[in-house]
Amino acid sequence: MTDNLKDPAVASEPIAAAGGITEEMQKELDEIMLKYDRESTYRRLSDYRGTIIAVIAIIFSLIQLYHTFNPLPYIRPLHVGFVMLLSFLLYPAKKSMRKDTIPWYDVALAVIAFGVCMYQVINLKNLNARLRLQDYERILAIIGIVLLLEATRRVVGLPIVIIASTFILIALFGKYMPGFLKSNNSWKRIVEHLWYDQEGVFGTAIGACTTFIFLFILFGAFLEKTGVGEFFIDLANALTGASRGGPAKVAVVSSALFGTVSGSSVANTVGTGSFTIPMMKRMGYRPQFAGAVEAAASTGGQIMPPVMGAAAFLMVDSIGLPYGQIIKAAVIPAMLYFAGILLIVDLESKKHNLLGLPKDKMPKVRTLMSERGHLMAPLAIIIYVLVGTSLTPAFAALIGIAVAAVIGYVKTLIDLLVPNDRSIETVLNQRSGLKIKDYLECLEAGARGTLSVALACATSGVVSGVITVTGIGARIGDGFTRLAGGNLMLLLFFTMITSIILGMGVPTTANYIITSSVMAPVVIKAMAASLPEVVAGLEAVGSAYVKLPAHMFTFYFGIVADITPPVCLAAMAGAAIAKADPMKTGFEATRLAIAAFIIPYMFIFSPQLLMVNAPWYTVIRMMCTALLGMYGVAMFLQKFYMSRLNIIQQVMALAGGLLLIDPGLVTDIIGLGLIAVVIVWNRIQTKGKIIPIDNAKPLTT
Repeated sequence: MTDNLKDPAVASEPIAAAGGITEEMQKELDEIMLKYDRESTYRRLSDYRGTIIAVIAIIFSLIQLYHTFNPLPYIRPLHVGFVMLLSFLLYPAKKSMRKDTIPWYDVALAVIAFGVCMYQVINLKNLNARLRLQDYERILAIIGIVLLLEATRRVVGLPIVIIASTFILIALFGKYMPGFLKSNNSWKRIVEHLWYDQEGVFGTAIGACTTFIFLFILFGAFLEKTGVGEFFIDLANALTGASRGGPAKVAVVSSALFGTVSGSSVANTVGTGSFTIPMMKRMGYRPQFAGAVEAAASTGGQIMPPVMGAAAFLMVDSIGLPYGQIIKAAVIPAMLYFAGILLIVDLESKKHNLLGLPKDKMPKVRTLMSERGHLMAPLAIIIYVLVGTSLTPAFAALIGIAVAAVIGYVKTLIDLLVPNDRSIETVLNQRSGLKIKDYLECLEAGARGTLSVALACATSGVVSGVITVTGIGARIGDGFTRLAGGNLMLLLFFTMITSIILGMGVPTTANYIITSSVMAPVVIKAMAASLPEVVAGLEAVGSAYVKLPAHMFTFYFGIVADITPPVCLAAMAGAAIAKADPMKTGFEATRLAIAAFIIPYMFIFSPQLLMVNAPWYTVIRMMCTALLGMYGVAMFLQKFYMSRLNIIQQVMALAGGLLLIDPGLVTDIIGLGLIAVVIVWNRIQTKGKIIPIDNAKPLTT
């Protein structure tokens, strides 16, 4: 590591380019997105065909908005119909195929898929009234399921299609299956259940997509159009850029902020990483570490309220708790996750003597907030409505969309009315309100952004439908229970591994639906047997709260698959930008995100971390001790505090960290003592000076 790499003046050069990305770099970023993010492989058509698709997408968005004000009884099949129609028109059969044309067979598939769903829309009352279906209606259902799986393969990927197809085969050939996979259902019953009943394709997951998820995706599209993404990066620079190891902390903070409105790990990694990863490399961070920091932080965006990668909306139906309570429960775990990454980054900075960026090169917080602070208003308002009022999430999303749509004009009006040093002409020239074209583009982007989530929800509905029609879910759960021998910790470990493996090829929403339907009931049952006092405390608040820790547990481990090798798409995207080895970056990201592997166990044994049945002072104490515990674990992982830790200090730091993470008073006292000993011992060794491993010269703290 040469000295000029650690020179703040050199490291700050990318800041000048932060206002825009070169054409060559944008081309490289587009290639990364095409490689690691299937959602980015859609056709870009600039002729009349592109206009037709845009009009269809806008109509879809407008119908969804109309449904919010005037609920449509047939919205679920209509929603899936539009989703499949757009999927076949936008996504080619192979990623390598031309993106500037639409083959005739894709148009045919789009029309057939839409028509099959429209049959259900038109005949909804008759279908609900009849006890028996006609054979041609079952054939339509088969066509619908096959086209759904094909659309999902194109937009989401093959793994989830393989899982859904496997479950269908298990149901169809249930008579010949061994052991717990055995069932006895006719193909007619299976097809009817999957396509026409409310427990299959058009089940609660699609219901949540039509009611909540679409609106929040549309809200994200409007918010992005206002320029909030660039504002988040600038704000993160202002807050942390000048601190020790500033660029890496900028990556963590900007990704956390961006994660409040975005649920895509890969998109977050590429979006913020295009600025932060080059800065980190210039600063002196190892390429794999730079890519890993961005990937780990961006993956955490899916656990960051209020959107939480859309899975929070599914929890509303699965658990039966208000949406506001679910995002409230997610706050502390999310804070601990990002704090864990920041602590490791800070120790890495001390370890390699990586300084911050020059203060005079950093934007000022006060200036940013006065000029662009209004961009935070939609997000702040939506959080207040969700947590502070009894209004529905759908209404909160509508308010957020409305505020995002007009906030630029409001800012311009305020600048005109309030005396300032800018002339009226200057204010009018710098106005930032959205134009008609922007509104249409937001409606189109909202529809397009819904495709992957809706298809994942519909396809996971196939899995859920098979589980309910065959009853194998309970038998699979019983199998895991027997395998664990009734041991809660072992059962949690099996659940963790199952969620991670599923998450390697299945989107977060689908992963949550599948694992929560199979494993969450088993975890709840095991908690009742092993932690009766904990469960009793939850039941005292409300029976629905008993489900919360188990569902959050499966949700968390489904997310970390994006950075867990071998299929670590976010880490691979970060590695591509950093020009680093993908697997090394994946393992580095897993190490950085160690909090995500510890926190879920914490809220199983102590649901107070989810702010359930705990007074505020208990929550604060647990947060403080958990943060100290994370610092102990970070010291162990980095083998560093003020200087390199010896083996005894490392063991003490790890033991103290884990004991502090356990919420018990006795374990807190012992853990605090061990961490204190390590800190004092190491400070005495270094005489209060930081001794980086790359530089024998001690530095002042």
